[in-house]
Amino acid sequence: MFDDFATGLIDVGETELYVRHGGTGSPVLLLHGHPRTHATWHRVAPLLAPYHTVVCPDLRGYGRSGKPPTAPDHAPYSKRAMAADLVVLMRSLGHDRFAVAGHDRGAYVAHRLAADHPGAVTRLAVMDGIPIGEALARADARFAAAWWHWFFLGQTARPAERLINADPDAWYGTTAEQMGEEAYEDFRRAVHDPDTVHAMCEDYRAGLTADRAADDADRAAGRRLTCPTLFLWAARDDMEDLYGDPLAIWRTWAGDVTGHPIDSGHHMAEEAPDELAAALLTFLDGRPSR
Repeated sequence: MFDDFATGLIDVGETELYVRHGGTGSPVLLLHGHPRTHATWHRVAPLLAPYHTVVCPDLRGYGRSGKPPTAPDHAPYSKRAMAADLVVLMRSLGHDRFAVAGHDRGAYVAHRLAADHPGAVTRLAVMDGIPIGEALARADARFAAAWWHWFFLGQTARPAERLINADPDAWYGTTAEQMGEEAYEDFRRAVHDPDTVHAMCEDYRAGLTADRAADDADRAAGRRLTCPTLFLWAARDDMEDLYGDPLAIWRTWAGDVTGHPIDSGHHMAEEAPDELAAALLTFLDGRPSR
């Protein structure tokens, strides 16, 4: 897994991030979603590495990265805080400007990174997610039924950690066959750590509070992303069922948006790595996406 990639734990100020990086060429930062670690990219990163320097961190709170103390406002696990980590991480590796691609929760971090640090982000690829503020503004009974975990993980009256920690394997329910043996072991190591489970819940609590406020402030101020933006979504997930044309939504948040579905279930980096890597390479090399 990740042959010829270097590994390290890099101090980014408030915490440390575990990272794998390798390849050659212009840099691209790959951000995982919940409840994965950086290892979700193990089938995609080697396909990008002949053409790009590929950086795959565990986000703060996830995997082997640090878990800063929580706060009543959940700001330590906001996407703004995670994005700030990543700017420091990339500069530490010698990259002041870079492309970023994020899936699931990582898509929200990637969006916030491009919004807060436009001078650093050359291109943005987001997968299986519209902006959090947009998703919550559109949330209806159908969304709540399908995405109930947002509200279960995000509430604090009866914290979810106790239930999850009772049987993490049953709760998360993935397999080595789906993920690959080494990636699965990295994932299991993470989800069997109660501190990681708590941090992942804090990610969702920040999503319902600090992250929504950041998106709402951008919308109210008329701020839009200026970098080329690619949106990819899993054809066998529910993005189109929930939102119809998700590209139309992203075009209200960014000025230069292209995209298309990937023939996959939700975890496209694991289920359709060749198609995903081809789409990312086309976009990163500046060619229009189909």
